[in-house]
Amino acid sequence: MLDYLIVGSGLAGISFAEVALKNNKSILLIDDKSQNSSRIAGGLYNPVILKRFSEVWNAKEHLVLMNEFYDQVEDKLKEKFNYKMPILRKFFSIEEQNNWFAASDKINLAPFLSTKLITKKYQGIDSPHNYGEVLHTGYVKTGQLLESYKAYLKDNNLLLEESFHSSFLEILDSGIQYKNIKARHIIFAEGFGMLKNPYFNYLPLDGTKGELFLIKAPDLKLDLIVNTSVFILPVGGNLYKVGATYNWHDKTDLPTEEGKQELVDRIKEIITCDFEIVKHFAGVRPTVADRRPLIGTHEAYSSIHVLNGLGTRGVMLGPALAKMLYEHIENGTPIDREADIKRFHKRYLKSITSDRH
Repeated sequence: MLDYLIVGSGLAGISFAEVALKNNKSILLIDDKSQNSSRIAGGLYNPVILKRFSEVWNAKEHLVLMNEFYDQVEDKLKEKFNYKMPILRKFFSIEEQNNWFAASDKINLAPFLSTKLITKKYQGIDSPHNYGEVLHTGYVKTGQLLESYKAYLKDNNLLLEESFHSSFLEILDSGIQYKNIKARHIIFAEGFGMLKNPYFNYLPLDGTKGELFLIKAPDLKLDLIVNTSVFILPVGGNLYKVGATYNWHDKTDLPTEEGKQELVDRIKEIITCDFEIVKHFAGVRPTVADRRPLIGTHEAYSSIHVLNGLGTRGVMLGPALAKMLYEHIENGTPIDREADIKRFHKRYLKSITSDRH
């Protein structure tokens, strides 16, 4: 009998897999590549919500756990995934500058917002009001990370590349059985695919579609990330990832002309040089209305668990939340109330009442 059967191999799934393996647990992952938001993500991590000048939930703690996790995975796979890189917020007015310095005086934001105005001029960007620098930032090459980690799992016979069908899941006294696989626990880390999961489809997962570009801009000379209404992330060879849009209505992962035009318009607000669109990506992020993750154990079945709702911050939240869920399952450690699915207890009760009728 396995310790853990994990459904989904995005950032949530591999984060939990790594925590379990580190603790000498036996695992198997099932994945069919139907959810692509982790693979195409920009991969940025940033402890500050720049739109509102507020700290990302538990940012200090999550950054520490995130860096430990990626150091460990890099050492294990002998590859580099985590690139520490400054994020500069381009100011469009003196008022934006003033708002930045007011925010940097706040106790919880002071460690993350530099009080030194960045006056350097970057080729291809007109910046008369200069920049503010966010500290403790960078990006993870999520596509490379997921492919390399899955290759590692495959080499060790820990990956089953097929679709998961909940009709084959049986609840046992000692855990679960899925087809011919028995496990003490099953972890659902399906991203937006959770909407089709009969055990957790009562949870308010409200996916947000994001579109982004890979552009080529030889006259744009950036060695760091610029963030305004979109981010511009240098990935080498005059190539930059640019994103992302937010669409709360379209739940497909197909690029759109509307999304393309929005990105083009926003890019032109920031850079003054020509650029070529090399690739256009789209995916649906697993977001939740209250901007908190969905972590916990099913109310009726102690062997069924969920790790979801990482939204736009999977790179930063995945390692910490995987550890939180693992400690909860193995040691009974409480899940943070803000992340625990118990906050939707009334929705669960309503769902089982409607099922009976």
